[in-house]
Amino acid sequence: MNRIKPNISWLADVSIFAVNRLPAHSDHRYYESLEEAEASAPMALRHDLNGSWKFSYSVKPADRPERFHQADYDCDSWRDIEVPGHIQLQGYGKPQYVNTMYPWDGHNDIRPPAIPEDHNPVGSYVKYFKVPDNMQGKPVYVSFQGVESAFFLWLNGEFVGYSEDSFTPAEFDLTPYLREGENKLAVEVYQRSTGSWLEDQDFWRFSGIFRDVYLYTVPSVHVRDLFVHAELDKAYSNGSLRADLKLAGQLPSSVKLELKDAEGQTIAAAASEPSGSDTLSLSVDAGKVKPWSAEKPYLYTLYITVYDQAGKLVEAVPQMVGFRKFEMINKIMHLNGKRIVFKGVNRHEFNSRRGRAITKEDMLWDISTLKRNNLNAVRTSHYPNQSYWYELCDIYGIYVIDEMNLETHGSWQKMGAVEPSWNIPANKPEWQPIVMDRAISMVERDKNHPSILIWSVGNEAYAGEVLLNVSNYFRETDPSRLVHYEGVFHNRKYNDTSDMESRMYAKPADIEEYLNDNPQKPYISCEYMHAMGNSVGGMHKYTELEQKYAMYQGGFIWDYIDQVIVKKDRYGKEFLAYGGDFGDRATDYNFCTNGIVYADRKESPKMQEVKFLYQNIKLIPDRQGLKVINENLFEGTDVYDLVIVLHYEGKEIFRSSTDIDVAAQSEAYMPLALPAADEPGEYALHVSLHLKEGNLWAASGYEISFGQYVYQIEGRAASAKPDGTLRVVEGDVNIGVHGRDFSVMFSKQAGTLISLNYAGREMIAIPPAPLFWRATTDNDKGFSLGFDSGAWFAASLTRKCVGVELEEQAGSATVTFRYKLSISPDLLVTVAYTVLADGSLNVKSRYGGAEGLPKLPIFALSFKVPADYCHLDWYAMGPEENYIDRAFGARLGVFKNNAADNVSAYVVPQESGNRTGVRRVSITDDHDRGIRITAPAAQPVECNISPYTAFELESAYHHYELPSVHYTVVTVAGRQMGVGGDDSWGAPVHDEYLIQAGQELSFEFIIHRL
Repeated sequence: MNRIKPNISWLADVSIFAVNRLPAHSDHRYYESLEEAEASAPMALRHDLNGSWKFSYSVKPADRPERFHQADYDCDSWRDIEVPGHIQLQGYGKPQYVNTMYPWDGHNDIRPPAIPEDHNPVGSYVKYFKVPDNMQGKPVYVSFQGVESAFFLWLNGEFVGYSEDSFTPAEFDLTPYLREGENKLAVEVYQRSTGSWLEDQDFWRFSGIFRDVYLYTVPSVHVRDLFVHAELDKAYSNGSLRADLKLAGQLPSSVKLELKDAEGQTIAAAASEPSGSDTLSLSVDAGKVKPWSAEKPYLYTLYITVYDQAGKLVEAVPQMVGFRKFEMINKIMHLNGKRIVFKGVNRHEFNSRRGRAITKEDMLWDISTLKRNNLNAVRTSHYPNQSYWYELCDIYGIYVIDEMNLETHGSWQKMGAVEPSWNIPANKPEWQPIVMDRAISMVERDKNHPSILIWSVGNEAYAGEVLLNVSNYFRETDPSRLVHYEGVFHNRKYNDTSDMESRMYAKPADIEEYLNDNPQKPYISCEYMHAMGNSVGGMHKYTELEQKYAMYQGGFIWDYIDQVIVKKDRYGKEFLAYGGDFGDRATDYNFCTNGIVYADRKESPKMQEVKFLYQNIKLIPDRQGLKVINENLFEGTDVYDLVIVLHYEGKEIFRSSTDIDVAAQSEAYMPLALPAADEPGEYALHVSLHLKEGNLWAASGYEISFGQYVYQIEGRAASAKPDGTLRVVEGDVNIGVHGRDFSVMFSKQAGTLISLNYAGREMIAIPPAPLFWRATTDNDKGFSLGFDSGAWFAASLTRKCVGVELEEQAGSATVTFRYKLSISPDLLVTVAYTVLADGSLNVKSRYGGAEGLPKLPIFALSFKVPADYCHLDWYAMGPEENYIDRAFGARLGVFKNNAADNVSAYVVPQESGNRTGVRRVSITDDHDRGIRITAPAAQPVECNISPYTAFELESAYHHYELPSVHYTVVTVAGRQMGVGGDDSWGAPVHDEYLIQAGQELSFEFIIHRL
């Protein structure tokens, strides 16, 4: 029995990170019978220790109950805590969110490997257990799948071991310390350790036992480690397999290998000769195989059976196998001989109630969501994930960059400036073992997953010899994969660390500059499209590079899910909290809200654009036919139904479905048999591909690809003026225009329309006013839109009416208001209202333009109607919100929602809910009464209809700060600037999606009564 005496000084000792910890090994399952293995049954040789543990919390080590691990120490009065779970989400301490800076910045003046002594929360855990009957008399081990960030372990008062590295398993042999009957397992978890310097990821800072804990035993002969090499020949047709085994316990009499296909048919087999070694390799020729890819994730199952000296089967190991070859050919990454494009996302493990202690249900939802939205790749930012995630990626088909648990961002970049004066690990040899340990732990556990194409050296840790050595370890240990690291961008001396050029948030022009300058490595954007709040504008500029440059091989959006935590406000109502909401300082506030999926696992409106731009099969219809470009590497279109729908003025007039057969990596043009539709007006042809059969991630009929063509047939006569007479009354203050059952009032004093009354129902709750400001998005704030264009905020609130004109015509009356704005004496804005005999109101707004003014966020007219009028029926681009730089995924159609739905669930309230291409929208109450806004198809408007004004949204930091709803706010815009998304800390919206203030602008719409 090892009598090492533990010492908390290890927490700050870079040379001590694993004491008595067992060597890392593959994550394969094993059983005592072949029947169990073939059934993929729960492992009988594991015993779950999850659930309720006794727990004590201490703010700092000096306060901890030092003797708690002793066998006679009574912990019965302690509170309970759930494992897996974070300490800070179960009523102890508080979570803290920081991005690049270390969490103790401003509190402790320390440098690595020192750690804070005054605030290093300690969780003392105790679990009582009895050894299960099927483990009696056998060796018993314990596995901690994830503990943050360092822990000491005792059993029955005896010290067992110590470990750092929050995101890979730590396993220990408990056998020497076990007792008959009840055993006391004690775990002392520290939030801060030397490892914390290596875990400066952009995430919430938690601690505790947050992944599974279980006991396990092994048979008398045990495959301790398995490394399966499934290779394809040069033609990517025939497969060969080699299984490298490390054995524990007794030596076997034989080991057999049997490879079965997905239908259960044996395609290859082999057996070992008796050997005196605890290492063994078995090889088979698999013949012609079906290669694995994300498009066709075909898996074989390898069964390894182990026999003891008596010839009895003692262990059966089932291992999923995918035959695939990932390689660099002529400076381009290829999978199974085809150039690959990563349509990816960075994914944190996160749940808004459980933090990083996510469940299998979370992972199943995530993997299905990725597949349904045409994402084919994930970067595990920035740590190895739970093993189950890689199994799902193998089965469902997702390419993985597996990233080791390493980020030292705050040691070399301060407030964006590259300043590596005390960077770690750099070239410091004393840091090599602890860093290499993390790499080894990841590779040894994850090496058998075909979904993993690339090992990543970590994230944002600058560069140096230590990381270069890790990269070389990856290559030497596993030549079947490539190696990724972005940090060499900042220090080209260590360029060999990465096999590919990888950059973060490079603008499209910067990427093209690299690709046009004799590049030596293929390019990927390991992070791009910073999806913070209302974002992902201009994404098409990146995806358009995929076919323009062979060496551009895609990117990974930042990121997948909003990292926000459910919290209660002072009135007991739940809300989604971000950094600082827990009193955590230092903090980076809402910089954790970057997901294309909301924290409650609902797709955000941004996903509409992502799904469209990531689709592999492009559908480009015209009036005669359809061009199909199949960019899949391996899968043809035969698994889909082609659905063709023709709309006239938003109404479906024709629908058909047909087979389509376009092979992968090819294109074709097919004529479409459409009805002879010659009625003048607007037509929208929608074509889409739908699954013929359901699969793991979607039901039959699910749409996977989409295209549209919108066209006009001329010939419709201009609408005649409605018949009828009007009574116009010009008073001293007001101008009234009255019809049979309506009246419209204008105020010279207020300088605007003040009443639109239909049959006694007043529609104008708050009068219209020109609007030049939108509630700033996170990206707007990042590039200082408020500083540059904030004068438009004031201009929206401080207009001055300088003229009112009334013009009467037969059957109509026009009132025109002229406005001067405080922003410039040279600027004139006019709004003209023309009342027609049927009560409809034609509105024309004109912006005169002036030189020297900042860019316009929006040019619009906004007014309020009573909140009862909240039901919306659109004929516009949709169904989700869209903007001029994020409308590729939108389609012209008819759809419905409510005004409240247009306040998107971005964690900080901001501009949201806009629709471009608005031809008409009805705003009605529960009885279908209200108004309809229309605009010509040739000059559609943009509309945002919401319960809140831009200024109310601007003033709120959380949704609970928004006022009670009393109105529906109708904003009709001639143009709104794009939302951008290259990054959220300085990247402006691309020029073509901005609004230059020097130009003349105008728009027109009509308000009809309903």
